[in-house]
Amino acid sequence: MKPLLELVDVHRTYRIGESTVNALCGVSLTIERGEFIAIMGSSGSGKSSLLHILGLLDNPDKGEYRILGNNVNTLSEDEQAGLRNNVAGFVFQQFHLLKRMTIVDNVRLPHIYSGLKGDFRHEAIERLKLVGLEKRMDHTPNQLSGGEQQRVAIARALIRDPLLIFADEPTGNLDTKNSGDIMKILKGLHDEGKTIIMVTHEPEIAAWASRVITMRDGVILADERKAGLDPSVETAQEIEFETHLAGNGALWRDGRFTGFMAQAVQSILANKMRSFLSVLGILVGVASVIAMMALGEGAKAAMQEDLKSMGSNMLSVRGGSAKIRGAAQGAGAVARFTFKDVEDIARLRSLVKNASGVVNGGGRIVYGNKNWSSTVTGAGYEYGTMRAVMPTVGRWFTPEEIQRREKSAIIGVTVVKELFGSSNPLGRTIKINRINFKVIGIAPAKGFSGPQDEDDVVIIPVTTAMYRVLGREYLSGIFVEVTESGKIDQAKIAITELIRKKRRLKDDDDSFNIRDMTEIQKMLSSTTQTMSLLLGSIAAISLLVGGIGIMNIMLVSVTERTREIGLRKAIGARKSDIMMQFLVESVGMTISGGFIGVVTGIGISIILSTFAGWAVKTSLISVVLATAFSALTGIFFGLWPARKAAELKPVEALRYE
Repeated sequence: MKPLLELVDVHRTYRIGESTVNALCGVSLTIERGEFIAIMGSSGSGKSSLLHILGLLDNPDKGEYRILGNNVNTLSEDEQAGLRNNVAGFVFQQFHLLKRMTIVDNVRLPHIYSGLKGDFRHEAIERLKLVGLEKRMDHTPNQLSGGEQQRVAIARALIRDPLLIFADEPTGNLDTKNSGDIMKILKGLHDEGKTIIMVTHEPEIAAWASRVITMRDGVILADERKAGLDPSVETAQEIEFETHLAGNGALWRDGRFTGFMAQAVQSILANKMRSFLSVLGILVGVASVIAMMALGEGAKAAMQEDLKSMGSNMLSVRGGSAKIRGAAQGAGAVARFTFKDVEDIARLRSLVKNASGVVNGGGRIVYGNKNWSSTVTGAGYEYGTMRAVMPTVGRWFTPEEIQRREKSAIIGVTVVKELFGSSNPLGRTIKINRINFKVIGIAPAKGFSGPQDEDDVVIIPVTTAMYRVLGREYLSGIFVEVTESGKIDQAKIAITELIRKKRRLKDDDDSFNIRDMTEIQKMLSSTTQTMSLLLGSIAAISLLVGGIGIMNIMLVSVTERTREIGLRKAIGARKSDIMMQFLVESVGMTISGGFIGVVTGIGISIILSTFAGWAVKTSLISVVLATAFSALTGIFFGLWPARKAAELKPVEALRYE
């Protein structure tokens, strides 16, 4: 029959600074099932190192360690963690209870790493009854005495019904009475058939054991048995060992992830102020992203409204060179356009949908005792639909009114405000350059286009403007609406050839120019997109800074919770479990900050829209992007601290000061 545990010529050496410490020097030992062993020795004798190797918290540098005849030195770290969770229970001198949890949650903690589904609260309560703490199960460790905390640690060690119980100075921090109570519990467990391996330096505690091993300078000096044992190792144990090596189950198919989430919430709430300050960085970043993108989208929407006022597929034909705008031209250098040119361009039916001549000038507008200087635009019949200026109140000119040179006017909202205030201007008579005009409509509001107020305008029939108000013989320009956007270039070529042919102009003559309004649209759209990108980038930097804050807090948390990490590894946590534990906390904080930031960002957008009058538009994509980016920030910046925590060795973490 194979022994339960077997050490063969085991050596363990530690480096402390520049010194080398030989903790174990060729230790060989056999332990049968059902024994109660006390390992004694002075400080530095190697007793704790021996216990750590037996408990799979550490590995020997040389030699073999066998459980039921299986060499466990060849197992991976995760496989050893699975064995610890399934076959071993640990009772530590420092108790190692998590203070933010109730004692029931502390007791059932090993089940998170077992791969079994369920909350196991009932099992934890039963173990607490075994140690006499069923009436205090909803208390936290801080509410218990030292003896009670050690009993909780024993209950935790029993929750997985282990083959072995390892006790490292279980009474080292207790008084005589509590020490006796703890030893009675351990003796009772031994009587029930548990194998107990205990480290102690007190002879009266070692007296409870049936076998006492004494160590000095890394070797066994004595191995005394108080009573003969005839243990029997059943074949079923070997099968059980193979089962324990099968692993703890997949993270997403068992209850571990749910447990990680619950513990992450507990950890975050345990340090409320620090967690809030960490979340605040993400909150500000996400709120900035939402608000800035809302501003960008609002600006884009406002720009699109402005672009609609230009009309679709529009060309503007003007006299003079496009290269010398506003400069005086020499004689014959500027082409003069008439209504005949408008008619000729309109006949290009395959390319042109509408054409309308316009004439522009300034005028003094008077109503009663109020007067205002405004832009006067003479427009043809098609101009209203082409340039999207059909009155929202009132009507547009009829062809007959244009032909008769009627004195009718459509005024912009700025002119309405300056001359009429809040009263209705329809049907009223105004003077334009001392000539009476009847107001028949109000042009739709367009806002500002650069420095120019598009609503500070008076539109009158083009014939009236030329011959009665401005005294012009030629049009200021011609607006041409192309049938479809794909034919704009063809239309520009056809109109250019038509004008050159009528005027017998050379190919290099630049006495007129044709401007494509879609080019202006593209330029404005590009500018708006660049502005949105810039605002989003600035906000993303805020989110990045928040992520760095999360990483800093998680690194501090890893340092503060080093012993906790050691405990989790001792009770069966694998590297992936520790990484996931800290990643869930990191992502939990960033997503919490993200959700609050989304609400805050939307609120800021509403405030900007309501009180500042800015154009804002919160889009679903910005909310999704900000939330997703906050989660990715948590993963990215939480990965390094989580990896650092996962790489800690159990025994080193438990010893951390």
